[in-house]
Amino acid sequence: MAKKQFKAESKRLLEMMINSIYTHKEIFLRELISNASDAIDKMYYKALSDDKLVFNKEDYFIKITADKTNRTLTITDTGIGMTKEELDNNLGTIAKSGSLAFKSENEVKDDHTIIGQFGVGFYSAFMVADEVTVVTRAYGSEEAYEWRSKGADGYTIEPAAKDTVGTEITLKIKENTEDEQYDEYLEEYRLRSIVKKYSDFIRYPIKMDMKRSKLKEGTENEYEDTVEEETVNSMVPIWRKNKNELTQEDYENFYNEKRYGFDKPLKHMHISVDGSVVYRAILFIPKNTPFDYYTKEYEKGLELYSNGVLIMEKCSDLLPDYFGFVKGMVDSEDLSLNISRELLQHDKQLKLIAKNLKNKIKSQLASLLKDEREKYEEFYKAFGRTLKFGVYSDYGMNKDDLQDLLMFTSSKEKKWITLDEYVANMPEDQKYIYYATGESAERIEKLPQTELVLDKGYEILYFTDDIDEFAIKMLMKYKDKEFKNVSSGDLGIEPEAKDEADAEENKELFEAMKSILGDKVKQVRASKRLKSHPVCLTTEGELTIEMEKVLRAMPGSEDVKAEKVLEINVGHDVFQSLKDAHGKDQEKLSLYTKLLYNQALLIEGLPIQDPVEFTNDICKVMV
Repeated sequence: MAKKQFKAESKRLLEMMINSIYTHKEIFLRELISNASDAIDKMYYKALSDDKLVFNKEDYFIKITADKTNRTLTITDTGIGMTKEELDNNLGTIAKSGSLAFKSENEVKDDHTIIGQFGVGFYSAFMVADEVTVVTRAYGSEEAYEWRSKGADGYTIEPAAKDTVGTEITLKIKENTEDEQYDEYLEEYRLRSIVKKYSDFIRYPIKMDMKRSKLKEGTENEYEDTVEEETVNSMVPIWRKNKNELTQEDYENFYNEKRYGFDKPLKHMHISVDGSVVYRAILFIPKNTPFDYYTKEYEKGLELYSNGVLIMEKCSDLLPDYFGFVKGMVDSEDLSLNISRELLQHDKQLKLIAKNLKNKIKSQLASLLKDEREKYEEFYKAFGRTLKFGVYSDYGMNKDDLQDLLMFTSSKEKKWITLDEYVANMPEDQKYIYYATGESAERIEKLPQTELVLDKGYEILYFTDDIDEFAIKMLMKYKDKEFKNVSSGDLGIEPEAKDEADAEENKELFEAMKSILGDKVKQVRASKRLKSHPVCLTTEGELTIEMEKVLRAMPGSEDVKAEKVLEINVGHDVFQSLKDAHGKDQEKLSLYTKLLYNQALLIEGLPIQDPVEFTNDICKVMV
C-alpha cells in the first residue's frame, strides 16, 4: 500500500514534538499507557449504552512485553480499538485527539475521566523507536488494521489479523548512541520503575512478564529461571479511598513507599475538595529535617497528578517556601496542562489549590500547637527556622499568617512559649515584649543587659537563631506590643532621678573615655540597667550587635557596624578606680577604659581587635 503523508504541517512539526516538547524520554511509556487506559475507559462508556456489552473490569488490562532479541517493546490493551478511519484520523493527524473528541461527544462521569487531551502523546514513541507499528481491531468489527511509520516521512495502513478487540503498539527500539542508552527501555526493572513512577495509579492492571529464579523441585541448591505474569501497578490510589478505610499504618506505608522521607511522618492531612476546583491530596509533616534541607540543592514541592497520572515530581508552585518541608501529593482533573502534559499552565486552578493547601497546612499546625503541644515542639525544633524565614521574607507579607506559630525560649518558663502566651503573662505596667539575643539560652542568661528587666519581674524571650531578630524586626509588634531588645538604648523603664545626676556628675569622665576609644563607640555613659556587672555594650538605631554579627559573616557586608554605646555601672567598685584615675593618671585611665571595652566585647561574643595588646594590658594591671 502506498505511503500516506501526515496531515499536519510537516516533518518539522513531528521533529519538534519528538525533540523539544518532552524533557525526559521515559515519558513515552506514560503516554502510551494513558492512551491504553483511555481506550478501556471508552469500552466502559460504551457498555453504559450498549446492552450487548457487559463491562467486567477483570477482563480489561494493559500488557507490556519486552523482546531484547528483536529490540521490540509492545504495549497491548483490551480497549475499544480503532477502525481504519479512526487510525487515519487519529494517528495520521498530529495533535488530533480521539480522546478529546470522545469527551466532547459523551458525558464523562463517575471516576472514569478520560486522560488524553491533545493527541500528541502517541508520537513520543518516536523518541525511543525507529519504527512504530499499531495493530488494532475496533469493538463491533471483524476487521483489523495495521498502522506503520518510521517517523515524519509518513505512514501506511493496511489490513491485518487480530483475534481480539483492542490495540497492540510495537516499538522497534533504537540502537544505543554515545549519548543515549536505549537498551534500558528493554530492561524489565527499568520499565517497572517507569510504570511505578508515572502510571502506578492507572485504574486498570498493567501486566508484565517478570523473570524469577526458583529452586528446582527435588533439589537443594539448583535454581531455574521462570517467567511469571505480574501486575506492576497499584491501581487504586490511597487518596481516592475514604479516610475511614485507612489506618495510620496505611499512611505511613504510603509515606515510605513514595520515599518522602526516612522517618515516620509527624502528622498527615488527607484532603478532598469539591468546589470551584476539584482535587485530592495527602500531605505529610515530617518528623526530622532532611540532611540537605537548608542547602541550595533541596527542592521543595509536591507530586502532582492529573487523573492518577504523574505530571510533575516536584511542583514547587503548590507550596510557599515557608511550608517547603511539607511532603505529599495532589491529584486533580481540573488542571490546565500544556501539550506535553509535563508542565502546567500557571492558571487560576493551580493558584486556588495552592492557596487552599496553604490554609490547610496553617490550620493543621495551629491545631497541633493547641492540642498536641509535644508534637508541635518536636516539629518546631526541626522546622521552626523555616517559619521565621517566612516572617522575614517578602518584606513581611506573610507575617500575619505565621506569627501565632512562632515560639521562643522564655526566661521564666525555661521552655518554649508562643508570643500569645508571653503577652498573656505580661504585668499591666509592662510596655514592651523584651528579648535578648545570643548563641544559647545559657549564654543569654549571663548577659549583664538582662539585669534591670529581670529585676522588674518582666519576662525575656531568648533569641538563639541568627534569623530571630530579623524576623521580629519585620514583625515590629504583636497585639499592639512592640518588641524591645534588652541591649537597646532605651528600655522604656523610667530612670530614677539619681541616674540623671550620675550622668551629669561624671560627664567629663565619660567624655575622656569616649576620646580614648574613638569611633569604636558612639558614646560612653552611666548605665541604668546594670546592677552587679561593671560594664556592657548597648546599641542605638535599628542595627543591633547580633545583627551586625550575622551580616558581617556575609560576603560584601564586612563593614557593617552597629552604633555601640559603652555603659558603665557607677555603683560598681571598678567605677571608683576610673574616677581616681581621671585627671590624675591619664595612662591608667586609658588602660582601664580599653580593658572594660574589650571585656564588654567578650561578653557579647565579639572579636577583640588586638588580643596581644589586651593580654599585655591585663599583665599591667596585675603588676
